[in-house]
Order: sequence, then structure tokens, then C-alpha cells
Amino acid sequence: MSTALKVALIGNPNTGKSSIFNALTGLRQKVGNYPGITVEKKTGYCKLNDSLEAKIIDLPGAYSLNTTSLDESVAVELLLNKRDEDYPDVVVVIAEVENLKRNLLLFTQIKDLGIKTVLAINMADRMGRLGIALDIDALERELDTKIALISTRKNQGIDTLKSLLVEHAQLSETGVLDINRIDAAYFEGLKKTFPKISLYKLWLAITQDVNFMPIERQSIADQSSFSTKSKDELKKMQHRETVLRYQFINTALKKAYQKDFSKASGVQGFLDRLFTHKVWGYLIFFVILFSIFQVIFDFSSYPMDAIDGFFGQLSEWVKATLPSGVLTDLIAEGIIAGIGGVVIFIPQIAFLFLFIALLEESGYMSRVVFLMDRLMRPFGLSGKSVVPLMSGMACAIPAVMATRTIENWKERLITILVVPFTTCSARLPVYLIIIALVIPEGRFFGLGYQALVLTGLYFIGFLSALIAAALLSANLKLDRKNFFMVEMPTFKTPQLKNVGFTVFEKTKSFVLGAGQVILALSIVIWFLGSNGYSDDFKNAEAIVTARIENAGTPVNSLELAHQVSSYKLEHSYIGQLGKFIEPAVRPLGYDWKIGIALITSFAAREVFVGTLATIYSVQDAEESTIVGRMALERDSAGRPIFNLATGVSILIFYAFAMQCMSTLAVVRKETNSWKWPLIQLGFMTVLAYVASLITYQLVV
Repeated sequence: MSTALKVALIGNPNTGKSSIFNALTGLRQKVGNYPGITVEKKTGYCKLNDSLEAKIIDLPGAYSLNTTSLDESVAVELLLNKRDEDYPDVVVVIAEVENLKRNLLLFTQIKDLGIKTVLAINMADRMGRLGIALDIDALERELDTKIALISTRKNQGIDTLKSLLVEHAQLSETGVLDINRIDAAYFEGLKKTFPKISLYKLWLAITQDVNFMPIERQSIADQSSFSTKSKDELKKMQHRETVLRYQFINTALKKAYQKDFSKASGVQGFLDRLFTHKVWGYLIFFVILFSIFQVIFDFSSYPMDAIDGFFGQLSEWVKATLPSGVLTDLIAEGIIAGIGGVVIFIPQIAFLFLFIALLEESGYMSRVVFLMDRLMRPFGLSGKSVVPLMSGMACAIPAVMATRTIENWKERLITILVVPFTTCSARLPVYLIIIALVIPEGRFFGLGYQALVLTGLYFIGFLSALIAAALLSANLKLDRKNFFMVEMPTFKTPQLKNVGFTVFEKTKSFVLGAGQVILALSIVIWFLGSNGYSDDFKNAEAIVTARIENAGTPVNSLELAHQVSSYKLEHSYIGQLGKFIEPAVRPLGYDWKIGIALITSFAAREVFVGTLATIYSVQDAEESTIVGRMALERDSAGRPIFNLATGVSILIFYAFAMQCMSTLAVVRKETNSWKWPLIQLGFMTVLAYVASLITYQLVV
């Protein structure tokens, strides 16, 4: 088989590019990141005929080659660089039939790069309903290209596209716009200065710095020295280029494209008015959002419980089957527990991305983004930040991953950094236990004190996220232009195949990416909690047995095992660390035991409960048992450890603290750097400490 033909897919957002990519490649896909960039790089393989295979490169969505986002910049970088391993032999520009005029702007720009280009017009099945008539032969003549009319919903046109790719050698490389018409004198000077470089490629390389950030270019050296025009003048020239291109497009469409509005349906307009209404739009959105999270909580609990039970049984089976020793403990308590800590998040992630994919595929998500932008903008966020912030109430991990829909890097980064402030489900075990311990069961106007405190903690989390976003927006000096652009695609029935691919890829990305870090950190925590250097740790069983015999109070074997485990934990490496940090946490009202729980809960907030259960020698981790045992804890003066001041201090600490290595791992993956997760961890930890310190000192 010959070397694979390299085919790049590019198009405006919401034109069905992903649908065509999935139709061509099926399961033969691979997802990674561009080197040093967080933007996803999707590739796949497609067999065009018996002798030719194509490597399909799915470029990020782009409105034009005049870049305003990181996605567009990545696409331009590839199309300018012939030495890139993915530089395409042919480009397929995806357009959709209803917005063909706007989509063709990108097509004309790519055509002028001198690259063989095919136009794929998607959603052809909607032409009748929309009253659209299209003369393909005439349009091919006007655009000097070949066109594939496609409907992925009805599986039509993909074979035609494959045939055009097989015959790509016959495609014209001639551009459609004489770039000298923009400014003849300027471009004549460019041509004389750089005679060996394509004039339009050179023009794009120069104007990248005008619109966006300087990006690394290997194909063209930095030409910033050619500064005969100011940035304002260059932007005016870009505007003239756009006008000239639309003049060409209008001429072409007059001969090949007709729309009879009398034959079109009016449902689209009605739905747009309803979903973007300043009252009904918000109400519908919150009803949908509430329903989604209710389903996530209701249905994800069953597979999560099954996963938890499976890995628990697997761990016990390993302990019972393999010879006792360090290796068995490592496998049972470190590796299996670490893998379980990764896999248990899959149901929540899968359900969340399922609903996000359904909303995006239907076209509704764009309306939500438009609706919420006006509310989020004062805090340095956009409408696209709403979904991650709200989904953070279920779990911060998929919420951070959901920020990928935010094109603007500054807004996306701010959203990533503030998402952990929202109260996730992992905080609930901590909240419920502490509230039960220190908050009375009285009522205020029919509302229980405990319920009000829990509601207040959720409110504090969301308000903190907004305040933090405003502060970050004011202080982050990132060279990013803050444009808000959202496509309003036509409403359509979601394609289950596309939804399935989306859920599969997002879930796999989490398991293979963040899962590796979570597993490694889980093993480290197991080691620190299972080993110690002191004689107390090494002789824990003998010491505890002697202590019980001296007390003259007989205990059963299970209780003995719990006491030994608790004693060993106290004198393990992590127990010693708890003793070491006790002076630091004592001003918060915590003793060394709570300090250990704080350390171990870094793995996940809910680990706080399990750690306390072990420390207090509780047989199982039922909340009532833990509450009862914790209520009996006394300090050296005989006062309750868990009083109102200490309890509220703990609640405030967990309201602000990140305390979740899985979230930290995902932030590292999404930002492609340890800088931001470490800043996030440090800031939230300091904030949690200061807030809980003030709270304790005020309440005590």
C-alpha cells in the first residue's frame, strides 16, 4: 500500500466537521495535543480505495485565517508550514448549506494558499425544508474546485468525497483573489523583498501578530522587520481583503445558490426567540440544568457503587489469594485502589459529556452561551464558562474538561482555576458529618438549620468562584484579545453516533491522561501510610496488645486489628507528618488526627471520612458511627474536639481548599503545565487556611 494521502479537514464551528471526520475514520482515530499546546489534535485513517489510504487531520474549528483564537492560530500554523509532518496534500473545507456565504470566506483564503482544496457542503438533507436550491456544476466553475454534497445524517455523499480525494491530482491550485487589489504598492514591495515566498502566505504570516499572539513558525522566518505599515493600517487592509472576498462570493452564489423563503419552515426563528428570551430563556436553561444533574446524581450512583464494590472485592481477593507481604499490600491497597480511584469517576464523566454532547449536537448549547454571556462578562468570564461552573457541582474533573468549549485562552484559564471553588459531590461526606456533629437540628421559619448551612456552603462556593474570576481577570496579564463570537447553528436531532464518539473520546482522554497521575499519587499516599521508621510503628501489634492486656479489657480480633491499624497510622510516615504539622493546624482548632485527615484527603476530599474512621478505630465507615465516635473525642482538658468553632472551621476549610489530586492532575493536563495547578493549589490552600483561621478565632 502506498504512503497515506494527508487530508486536512477544516471549517467554521458547527458545520458538521466532526460528523464528517467520524464518517470517514470510524474508530480508527487518535486524539493527542499539538506540541506544547493544549488544543486537541485529532487524526484518523480512511481507506479511499484498494490501493490508497488517507490520513485525516481534523483541524480546530476556524472562522477565517485572520486568527482570533488559539484554535485558528494552530490551523494557520500548519497550513503555512510545508515542513510539518501533517502538512496536507489536500484540504477539505467543510461548509453547511444554510450558511454557505459565511463559510466560503475560509474556503477562498485556503484556496489562495495554493493548496489543492475540495469543498464539502454538509447538511444537504435540509435543503428542501429551508427552501434552498443549489447548482453544483455552476458553483464548481465559479470557485474552480470540486464539491461533495453531503448529508452525514442520511449517510450520503461520503463516497463522493472519497472519490474526489482519490482524484486530488486533478484539483486546481489557482487562487481566487488577486491580493494586489488590496494595496498594489504595498504588495509589490513585499514581492520584491521576499521573491521566493508565496505572497498570500507571507501576508498571513505578517498579520498573525496583528490579530493574535506571535506563534512559532518554522516555514517563514520572523518578518516583523518589514514594518512599512502600522498595525492599524494592516487591520484596515485585512478589512478590505474581507470585503473583496465577499464580493467574489456574492458573485459566485448569485449564479448557483437560491433560497425561497416561502418554502422555508418558521420553527427555527420561534425556537431562537424562546431559548434566548430574557426571562423564559433563563428559566428553560435552569430547568434543563437541574434535570441533567438530577439524572447524573440518580443514575451515576449505581455504576459508581458497583465499581467501588468490585474494586473492594478485588482488593480483598488479592489479599486472600496472594502470599502476605509488601508486594501484595502494594497491589491490593496501592495499585488496585489507585485504579479504582480513577475508574470510579467514569460514570459521572460519561453522563456529563453525554448531556453536553446532546445539547451541542442539537444546537441548544450555543443559545445558552449567548444567553449567559451578559451575566458572566463582568467577572471576566463568558457565557461558555457557565456549563463548567455548574457541572462542577457534580465533579470538578469533568467540569475542568468541559472548559474545552471556551476558545479564548484567558477566559478558559480563569474558568479552570475557579471551577474547584464550586461545591462538588466529594465534599458532601465531609459536610454531612461535620454538620451533624456541630449544627443543632432546630428550624428557622420551617427550614432546618443543617439544611440552611449546607445550602450556604454551596452559595459560598459559587460566589467565591465569581469573585476569584473577577480578581484573576483584573490581574492576569495575558496577551489575548477578548472577543465573543458564537455560532447559532440550526436546530437538529442529535446524531447518536457523534454523541457516542464524543463521550468515548472524552472519557478515554481522562482515563489515559489524568488517570496515570492519580494512580502514581495513590501509590505514594499508600506507601506513606503503610510504612514508618520508628520502633513504635515496627512493634505496633506488640505495643497495642500489651496496652490492652494492661487495661484488662478484652477485645475481639477485629477490634484489635482496628486498634493496631490506627496505632500504625499514627506512627507511619504520614502520621509523623501529621504530628509535624500539628502546630500549624492547631490555630484552626485541629489536632494531629484531623491534620492527618487533611493530608490524606488530598487524594480526594471524601477520603477525609475514611481516614477519620481508621484513626478512631471505627469498624466501618457509616456516617452515624463516625459521628458518634467523633462526638466522644476530647482534648487534654476534657473539652470536645469537635465543637462549633472547630466544626465550622473545617467546613470553611473544605469550602475553599482544593484538596483533590485528581482535579490537580486534570488541570495539569488541560493547561499543559504544572505552573497553573501549583498556583491554583497554593492560592486555594492559603485562602482556605486564612478563612478557617479567622472563622475559628471568631467563633471560639
